[in-house]
Amino acid sequence: MFIETLVPVSSDPAVDLFVAQTGGSAERPLLVVHGGPDWDHTYLREPVAELADHRRIILPDLRGCGRSTRGLADDAYTPAAAAGDLVRLLDAWEIGRADVLGFSYGGLIAQRLALAAPERVRRLVIASSSVLPVPPDAFEGWQERTERMTAEAGVWSDPSLSGPELTRAAALAAAPANVWRPEALPGCLDVLRGIRFSAEWMRPWQAGTLPSARHPDAAQRLADTGIPVLLLHGRQDMTFPADLVETTVELIPTARAAVIEEAGHMTHIDQPRAWLKALDDFLSED
Repeated sequence: MFIETLVPVSSDPAVDLFVAQTGGSAERPLLVVHGGPDWDHTYLREPVAELADHRRIILPDLRGCGRSTRGLADDAYTPAAAAGDLVRLLDAWEIGRADVLGFSYGGLIAQRLALAAPERVRRLVIASSSVLPVPPDAFEGWQERTERMTAEAGVWSDPSLSGPELTRAAALAAAPANVWRPEALPGCLDVLRGIRFSAEWMRPWQAGTLPSARHPDAAQRLADTGIPVLLLHGRQDMTFPADLVETTVELIPTARAAVIEEAGHMTHIDQPRAWLKALDDFLSED
């Protein structure tokens, strides 16, 4: 179903993006931006691929991730550079406007893309992410979250782990916090085991030199663009609190919320049918 290719998007530094795409309608492209950021796109292939009968699904690996160019200088890994790559990907394929879905950290990069080139974005889906900053006390008193995140915290403090092995171990340890329903956990782990993890973005992050992915005044700036926005979220998300979704909708007149019950951060794995329906309904509007 997927056609895989490398697409040059930058010459200085030289960057090729690895991209998987479907052969759906070229008139209805959907660009999907993964999170991590040191993950690849593959954990989002399902259920998005089910839209391929009427959409052209485009799933790139960001620079430094998956099968895209790695080994760049640390200062080449920035949210602004990643967003610029995506605009040039659209240019390379002569896509004037696309629907854009950004998941988790990719939701922040998708916002940057929309703000840098609003004329290129028809509709914006911010999935399991946030427009507003997460308050320091957002999860205070949520004991189950603390318990579910204990294993991941132990991985990050393990001195024997580094590089992609650390990224992979942390993702696997975080799985019980990222899906809400216990019955969804085995499927989530299977998906995670197939990811080509990297650690390119982790280096500047650990050094404290990675710029914030959150665009200043994002809510007001997105409101000014007039782009229709869907905030697609799980009620039990333990990374970005669902409460911020309702607050954001009040700030962006063109935004709406789809908060899915019994779903965590990996809402598309916890509740794939509800997640896909909310996505498809939104994108199908004129």
